[in-house]
Parts: sequence; C-alpha cells; structure tokens
Amino acid sequence: MSSEKTAPTLNRSLGFWSALSLVVGTVIGSGIFFKQSSVLDSAGSTTNALLAWLLGGVITLTAGLTIAEVGAQMPHTGGLYVYMEKIYGKIWGFLSGWMQVSIYGPAIIASIASYLGILLVGFFHLASWWQAPLAIGVIVLIGILNMFENRWGAAFQIVTTLGKLLPIAAIIIFGLFFGDQNAFGQSLKTVTQSTGSFGVAVLATLFAYDGWILVANLGGEIKEPQKVLPQAIILGISLVLIAYTLVTYGILHFIPAAKIHALGQQTTVYFAQAAFGTIGGRLLNIGVIVSMVGCLNGKIMTFPRIMYAMAERNQLPFSKQLRYINRQSHEPIVATIVILILASIMISFFNPDRLSDLCIFTVYCFYVATFVGVFLLRKRNRDRVRPFSTPGFPVTPIIAILGALFVIVSEIGSDLPGVLLSFVIVLVGIPIYYFKQHQDQAA
Repeated sequence: MSSEKTAPTLNRSLGFWSALSLVVGTVIGSGIFFKQSSVLDSAGSTTNALLAWLLGGVITLTAGLTIAEVGAQMPHTGGLYVYMEKIYGKIWGFLSGWMQVSIYGPAIIASIASYLGILLVGFFHLASWWQAPLAIGVIVLIGILNMFENRWGAAFQIVTTLGKLLPIAAIIIFGLFFGDQNAFGQSLKTVTQSTGSFGVAVLATLFAYDGWILVANLGGEIKEPQKVLPQAIILGISLVLIAYTLVTYGILHFIPAAKIHALGQQTTVYFAQAAFGTIGGRLLNIGVIVSMVGCLNGKIMTFPRIMYAMAERNQLPFSKQLRYINRQSHEPIVATIVILILASIMISFFNPDRLSDLCIFTVYCFYVATFVGVFLLRKRNRDRVRPFSTPGFPVTPIIAILGALFVIVSEIGSDLPGVLLSFVIVLVGIPIYYFKQHQDQAA
C-alpha cells in the first residue's frame, strides 16, 4: 500500500496560457502557409476560397464547443480515449486510443517532421539524404525536452506559438494595407484551371484546422480543468479561425488569383519575397520552421498521454513499463520514447503523409461518436450540474456532427481503399483488447 501511495503521478501544473498555446500551437503548423492554392483551385473563386476557410473554422468551432462540454465533465488524462470509454464502454475507448497511439499519432508526428526535414535541407543547402536524420533529430530533441517537467514543454510551446504568430501578422498587415487586388471579385475566368469542388475546399481547410482536441489529452495535468479546458479550446479555435481567414484575405488581396494558382505551394514564399525582398523568403521559412517545431512539440507532449492512460488501465502489451512516470519530472518517459520510435520508423521506411491521411477518416468517426455523446450524456446525467454547457444547444452539436459526417463521406468517396485499410488498422486492436482482458481475468 505504501508504494502505491508514493507512486509518482502526472503533475497538475499547466495553466490557461499553457493550454491555450497548446490549442493554437498544435493547429497552426504548415497548412495555412501551403494550402492557399489548393483551396482556391477547389473552390473555384476567391470569394468561395474565403468562405471555405471561414466555414471550416465555424465547423471546427462548433466541434470545440461540443467537446468542451464533454471534456469539462471528464477532466482526465487521455482526452478522446477517455470520452469514448465513459460514453460507450471500454472497448470503444480502447479502439479510439489504440488507433491514436499505434498509427495516427506517430504518423502525424512523422509527416510534420519529414516536411520539416525538407525545409531544413533547403534552408541550409544540404544534401537530400540529410532529410530523415534531421527529421528524427528534431523529434528526439523535442522528446528529450518533454521528458523534463511539463512546465518546460509548456513554456517552449508558448514561445513557439508566439514565434509562429509573427509571420502570420506580417502577412495579414502587409496584405491588408498594401494589396491592390479584389479579394472577393476573382472567379473561374481568372483561375484558369479549377479542380474539385467547394466541398473539397472545405475538407482541405478542416484538415488544416485539425489538432485542437489534443489539449484534452492533458486534462489530468491542467489546473482547474473544468474551467480552463473549455476556455482554452474555444478561445484557441476562435483565434485560429480569425488568423486563417485574415491570412487568406491578405494573400488574395495582394496576389492575383491566377498567380496563386500558378505558384501552388510557393504562394506564401512568393508573397514574402514580393513584400519584403529576397530576404523575406528566408525569414518566412524561419517562421514556418518555428511554426512546425511548435506543432511537433504539442503533439509529442500530448500523444504519449494517451498511451500512458491506456497503460494505467492495463490495456496495452507491456503496460507496466508504458505507465512508468519519472519521480523527478512526473513525465511518462517510456510512453514518450515508444511514440518517438514509432514515428522514427515511419520517417525512415514509410510515407507518413499517406499513413496520416488514412487515419483521418477513423479519427473523424470517433469525433462524430463523441459529438453524439453530448446528447447521450445530457440524457444520462439530466439531474447533474454541468461545469460547461455548449452554447446554442442542440444546433451547435448538430452542426459539428454534420461537419464530421461531411469529412467521413468525402473520404469514402475519394479513397475507399484507404478507408477500408483504416478499418483494418482499428480492427487489429480488438484481439489485443480481449487478450489483455483474458490476462487480467487469469491473474
């Protein structure tokens, strides 16, 4: 009994600003800088492109408002994994957690790190074979930082979040005050080639908005989580929505639509060079690098918490090791190392972008189930006082559900083989779940 009483636990030391920076930092990565052309091409006009970014943000905000009500009632480490378990039962919680720790989390870390490796190779004019070692080196360094007390990782997140806001502010200010294009008036006649549809454009922005829910994985480490978690999620998503819409308007106001179409992923680099000279491109690259490092830090800080939470319930192989908490730092060191190893393998041998795309479908299946869970919890706990209630209920969660269903249907229509593979990945977790159940019963 004494050893249980003295066993180290996660440190509840994160405040509002740390939580807010995690929401903003894990959402703003590279998407807003490199998705402008693809969203415009799919939307077919500058007006529709702006509407796509705005609608994607509104859908995401309704999702955040809905999850905030769930999270305030379950302020525990594990986030989505805990919500699914409490609402639908252990096996559904396990499957959502299994999907995140085995493929989704490591693949997202690997994809961002791989792209960061490409930027670093170009920035320092290195040989292409440096890409993977640099990517792995970055995540290892960030992982080491997150093996110290969580306040260090949180402080780094605040610094990088502030750093990534600088290029965003520069684009907004220069685009608004020095642009001379009509951001609302350019149509398909100007955009010489259009692919996809308005729905595809919204889908692209939803991927750029994804990541905000990861702060919920730290529910057990946030001070006053029933109050702080909803505030951080709602304000964080709102800030990102405003930033994304203004950045898009600034770019469309400064660069003709046809030019954006021709530039593709180089649109924002061209903007920086045209606005600030040749050094502007390199300064923007620094801003994007800082942005991606901060995004990686948020994900490396949060995903091991899911693995730790599952190991705490003895649901994973080697749970005893995976739930290890360092006595000095109060950090899940072994879980962090395992996530980094999986991500490093993906960087070295697989296409991480493809893997993360495959898992987006499954993540949104669990999203929609959690949104529906708000209605179930209200019915189940009708006599309890809620720490936070979703504004505009039931319209707000219905919009969130429809938005998630839109992603699911779009993925089925565009990549059925990938959707089927996603199901297979999740189904692999079922025998693992029942094997661990059998082990527990035998013990």
